[in-house]
Amino acid sequence: MNEPQRFTVRHVSVYRYSEPVRFGEHRMMFRPRASHDLRLVTNHLVITPTPSRLHWLHDVFDNSVAVASFADKASELRFDSEVTLEHFEAPMPDYALEPYAVNWPFAYTNEEASDLVNARSRPYPDSDVDEWARRFVPTAGGAARSGKRGAGAAGGTMALLRAMTLEIKSTFFYVRRTEKGVNRPGETLRSRSGSCRDFAVLMMDAVRSLGLAARFVSGYLFVPEHDAAQGGGATHAWLQIYLPGAGWVDFDPTNSIVGNRHLIRVAVAWNAYQALPLWGTWHGAPHSFRGLQVDVSVTEGE
Repeated sequence: MNEPQRFTVRHVSVYRYSEPVRFGEHRMMFRPRASHDLRLVTNHLVITPTPSRLHWLHDVFDNSVAVASFADKASELRFDSEVTLEHFEAPMPDYALEPYAVNWPFAYTNEEASDLVNARSRPYPDSDVDEWARRFVPTAGGAARSGKRGAGAAGGTMALLRAMTLEIKSTFFYVRRTEKGVNRPGETLRSRSGSCRDFAVLMMDAVRSLGLAARFVSGYLFVPEHDAAQGGGATHAWLQIYLPGAGWVDFDPTNSIVGNRHLIRVAVAWNAYQALPLWGTWHGAPHSFRGLQVDVSVTEGE
């Protein structure tokens, strides 16, 4: 493994109101997931006004969640998170898949299949997505199909997934969207546009239609000055696909990234609504809400 890169992530979210309001419980997913490829060095979280209670827990996916409760009213609620971490990345990842998974189609083992039921479930199945996913299935000669469904001939699993990742980056229009919610996969496909969340959910649904297990990832993206990557300056989203022998592999269709290059994982879940970076409630007149401002910076070095 290469020497780690050190990153500092600053994530500031500010809710503003025209008059003091009362706040309900707020939950935050700001803390990156420590792993063999990520080591958390420092973690600072400042919330204004100061919560009456702040505690941490691990959710069902083992994500770190901070839970804040408030006693005082205020016209502004500010969350300021700063973390420093060491990130080990493989610039040219070579995934050693199990022999039975090297080519698609393949079947998970019985044990894997029982553990991955939710990762293969499709909340919004769409025939257009099914047909689009089949375009990437190689023919007997090794080339991907051009709109023909056919009865999938075997082809390289990684080649199929790389091609799908590149297709979204190359032919879809990226639209940064700050409001909550994710478009349905079929809507994103037909409009050929969307946010990073939309692209991740589309590719998740597409690979699930092929029988593969996928999960949603929320986190941050490091964008070097010379890079034209999309999704910087805000929280980012992509997906992971479970490949026997390699485990959960990162795919970022917004930037055509395969592997963990520049990707800092914070939360994983079966569906996007289970991995929101910040959510909570407030009590006051509906017209009081003035807006939410989110600023994210990922810088390299100390």
